Amino acid sequence: MGIRSVVSKPLAKFVVERQQAWMYQPAEAQQRWFQRLMEGGRATVFGQDHHLKDVRTVADFRQAVPVRDYEELKPYIEQILSGGTDVLWKGKPLYFAKTSGTTSGTKYIPITQDSIPNHIDSARDALLNYINETGNGAFLDKKLIFLSGSPELTQKAGINIGRLSGIANHHVPAYLRTNQLPSYETNVIDDWETKLERIIDETLTQPMSLISGIPPWVQMYFDRIQERTGKLIKDVFPDFSVFVYGGVNFEPYRAKLFDSIGKRVDSIETYPASEGFIAFQDSQTEEGLLLLVDSGIFFEFIAADEYFTENPRRLTIDEVELGKNYAVIINNNAGLWGYSLGDTVKFVSREPYRLLVTGRIKHFISAFGEHVIGEEVEKALQFAMQKHPETEVVEFTVAPMVSPREGLPYHEWLVEFATPPHDMRAFAQAVDNRLIELNVYYDDLITGSILQPLKLTSLPRGAFQRYMKSQGKLGGQNKVPRLANDRKIAEGLLEIGQTA
Repeated sequence: MGIRSVVSKPLAKFVVERQQAWMYQPAEAQQRWFQRLMEGGRATVFGQDHHLKDVRTVADFRQAVPVRDYEELKPYIEQILSGGTDVLWKGKPLYFAKTSGTTSGTKYIPITQDSIPNHIDSARDALLNYINETGNGAFLDKKLIFLSGSPELTQKAGINIGRLSGIANHHVPAYLRTNQLPSYETNVIDDWETKLERIIDETLTQPMSLISGIPPWVQMYFDRIQERTGKLIKDVFPDFSVFVYGGVNFEPYRAKLFDSIGKRVDSIETYPASEGFIAFQDSQTEEGLLLLVDSGIFFEFIAADEYFTENPRRLTIDEVELGKNYAVIINNNAGLWGYSLGDTVKFVSREPYRLLVTGRIKHFISAFGEHVIGEEVEKALQFAMQKHPETEVVEFTVAPMVSPREGLPYHEWLVEFATPPHDMRAFAQAVDNRLIELNVYYDDLITGSILQPLKLTSLPRGAFQRYMKSQGKLGGQNKVPRLANDRKIAEGLLEIGQTA
């Protein structure tokens, strides 16, 4: 047993014991952070504009600070990029995490000296919770791979700028650097396909024990390894025991991923965002991800079905209900105030607060008032895959067809199969039947003959990869939206599919 695994166990025990103080007193932890954030923000440009010096209560804060998205925060970001200090938080950010926006183009999300522990310590604690529960620390003594964006940083106004995963790469603890892969030289390669081949070159003969990344990109890594070796991943990496992932729902990828591995391995789900590390899986036996209520973020939640109303209610952690979808609003020590993260979550436990990530508040189909959300389409697909166990799905997305050449409108499902179902029509019907059960509005539209049942379009292998490459978003942390209320992505995929 190596020194890393030996040392990790008492450290894991210490971290988990300290965690208990806020896990079971979440409202108190949140109130402490609310007060700290008010104190830290009062003297900033934002604080002066919003009279934070007069804020005493959460109700005061909601009167002073509206819910906002990146577009409404952007003028303050531009002040910082122009050299301003004490704009959103004291001093200047350490970093800007560069990420893609739907309407804003590139977004620059501040990470400060005060907020960096939220990102780094939370990732560490996810692993330590796993070690404490399972006793498996041996993976720390072998090789670890983090499939991520480039760690290369640029600068503007004296602030380092890069992808979140690349920024985090600079904060990997020194004791793990000696067994971390890929090398820096490989990690900075921009072209994902070239980078992937180099990663395989570097890892193929190594004792890989932990693999981390977004599931579709990890699957691509596994596929390329199998193409080279003709072996299952368990035979290439017999020490592989822990898979860490986040960013998308794992369920549509689970069957194919584990088929590629050839054995069961433990998995740890995380919920990191450029704006903050929100939650992680703290247990291999309990459902959901532990909400990090003591990590520099004061959370608010808006019921998803109220989000687009004129004055939606903003709830604190002690006001949320189990089983209901909420949009996540964060206030943090990076200077994000009333910031709508764009994600929806559903709580499955209150003692402690654990949640599931259910989708994106703006990723839905409601061309006819059905408001179908990501959680529903993923559950419908999973149901059909259980009914047709031979099926393996690589990727999928759903879009409305409002004005077909013939017949009623419908939802079009564009699916890339690794292994298609034996009966495609029965598979599509199973998806549609489950969606009818999950969404009463969709049910009404189908039974009322406003919509016809969904149509499933099978795309050729590699269509999603080629589409993402055409958009300059292949690899790293990029993901295909599950749903869109227009046909931009669908038409791009269909065009790619026709040229295959």
